[in-house]
Amino acid sequence: MFDLRLHIIFFLLCISLTEVASQNNFRVLFYNVENLFDVHDDPLKDDNDFLPDGFMRWNEWKYREKLKSITKVITAVGGMYSPALVGLCEIENDSVLYDLTKCSALSVQGYDFIITNSPDERGIDVALLYQQHQFKLIEHTEYEIKFRDERIRPTRNILHAVGTLANNDTLDVFVNHFPSRTSGKLETEQARIESAQVLKNRTDSILSIRTKPNLVIMGDFNDEPEDKSLLYVLKANQINKEITSNKLYNLSFLNKKESEYGTYKYQGVWSVIDQFIVNGRLLNIDNSTYVKDCKAYIYSESFLLENDKKYYGTKPFRTNIGPRYNGGFSDHLPVYMDLNILFNE
Repeated sequence: MFDLRLHIIFFLLCISLTEVASQNNFRVLFYNVENLFDVHDDPLKDDNDFLPDGFMRWNEWKYREKLKSITKVITAVGGMYSPALVGLCEIENDSVLYDLTKCSALSVQGYDFIITNSPDERGIDVALLYQQHQFKLIEHTEYEIKFRDERIRPTRNILHAVGTLANNDTLDVFVNHFPSRTSGKLETEQARIESAQVLKNRTDSILSIRTKPNLVIMGDFNDEPEDKSLLYVLKANQINKEITSNKLYNLSFLNKKESEYGTYKYQGVWSVIDQFIVNGRLLNIDNSTYVKDCKAYIYSESFLLENDKKYYGTKPFRTNIGPRYNGGFSDHLPVYMDLNILFNE
């Protein structure tokens, strides 16, 4: 009997050690926060709408409320644990990130940040928040997209961050905000195709030099998973039975099938334009770092939605509707995914 008890205790201890050897709270969030501007004029950029005397009548109170709203979303998506990585777009500058991470309730979560310096005419950029105890930043860079047609307006640079995880695996993170469809989908398609080609060139380079590549690509692509820029240029495929380590797979194909929402609603129609793409190695549960359940998720809690009176159902609860202050969050819903990180290899 005594020996049996020892065996049982040993078995339970082994289970406990196995659980300790796996970190299951590494969440990655992407969020287009829609016009996070401060209230100060940047003479080099077209930010006049978001000044106290501008079209949006943007003032210090509205700005602080916007920071509170973004903080609420990041905290809510994190659940019990704040996301380890947070990709953001439509960020004006590093000062708003400082206010967000150091002067809000997020200040206790240990975030540092990096941001691009893009030629976008409005001055909006992409950024990455990272918890320093979960992601040790090694280096970061940004890639400018220069269009062949000089009449196309400059767009946001691609942010590339390289860091190590708690198990010493290297993670390459790309944050994107592709050109919008403001002038029409077909009319602006070439700009997104050329953006995807720049991203493809960079990811191909990483996949060819890393011995154990782990790529997380996130962003507002202003295209859906099956559109030309992502499926045929970037070659981000649907997940299938034959996963190849150095190929790219778009986790957001499933979002279109499984969610009643997209991430953005235009003229009554939801679309999935905010997405996660990973390389095949991150879909292999035998690796020391992999995507939990091979899925990404749309965060569509009710506080982020309001009634869509013009069409039907609900729509994202925005900060502004035209110049009218609406008191909401963003015109996009956030997306997230989880990584399992194993320490016992």
